Amino acid sequence: MQVPKSVLDAYGFSADNVESVSGGLINQTYKVRGTDGTPLAALQRLHPIFSGEVNLDLEAITNVLAAVEMPTPRLVRTLANEAWTTHEGHVWRSISWVEGQCFSKLPSAAFAHAGAELVGRFHRALDGLDYQFRFTRSGVHDTAAHFAKLRAAGAENFPEASQANQLRNEIFAQADLLPPMPAVPTRICHGDLKISNILFDTEDNGLCLIDLDTLGQQTIAYELGDALRSWANLGGEDRDTTAISTEVVMETARGYAAGSRGLLSKDEIRSVIVGLETICLELAARFCVDVFADCYFGWDSTRHESRRAHNLVRAAGQLALSKSVAAQSSTLQSAWSSAF
Repeated sequence: MQVPKSVLDAYGFSADNVESVSGGLINQTYKVRGTDGTPLAALQRLHPIFSGEVNLDLEAITNVLAAVEMPTPRLVRTLANEAWTTHEGHVWRSISWVEGQCFSKLPSAAFAHAGAELVGRFHRALDGLDYQFRFTRSGVHDTAAHFAKLRAAGAENFPEASQANQLRNEIFAQADLLPPMPAVPTRICHGDLKISNILFDTEDNGLCLIDLDTLGQQTIAYELGDALRSWANLGGEDRDTTAISTEVVMETARGYAAGSRGLLSKDEIRSVIVGLETICLELAARFCVDVFADCYFGWDSTRHESRRAHNLVRAAGQLALSKSVAAQSSTLQSAWSSAF
């Protein structure tokens, strides 16, 4: 698709200097170059799940990061000094371009250390900030609510129904074994720390966090638990058998401890591995719900016959991941805690 002229005019951009960027899963992104070809900004049409107010949150938080000299994308306001512009009901915004390396899969455990060190500095920079978010995502990690949706999912007559019901029973059996979550406070968190949301510099150091629309209050248990689920699952989400890498967990812990420098309480440190196990099972439930509902997650038609078939594999893989964490919980907890 082409960027509407009214959007280009709002920022003073020329269509000749704008090119589409592939790979984004949520927002439609374009790179804006200067007359000399240097990347200047990203121009994005936001997914409808985000309201325009999310840009005010991005601006406020990145102002704090910039004040402590942390590299970060910054909001670029329109020529009329607006935080965003709209076209046919869609929110468009521009942010400054930060050049760096981006990976869809963790290249090595060393990158887990570097990325986690950056995340630790990010959390430390925002520690104690009193900010009321304009945009919030409700129920993102409401594990009980996701389990309730799975319990209520209808047993329709479809080819994968028998497998889906068996998998649902296995998820609930594993849920009964989840350890209790320590009571910990919320902090300002990124909210989606998959490895592709971290930019690295040319020397493979963590440079900055990107995709900041998920900023908000969250516990460290879910913030870092989800990061470990992504980084330490070297098989990815599209396999029905997978396991957690202890080496990646250890390097993530060492990097985060170095970057956060004593930020976390003992209960927060202890909560991360519990969060990892919980969030793996939560995602298994979400994938399994869509086996029944067949309406939410995208799927790869080149490798699977249907969305349901793909989500069966995903759900089984996340269940296996949760079991892998449970089986190694003592080892993983020791590996994690020893870094602090």
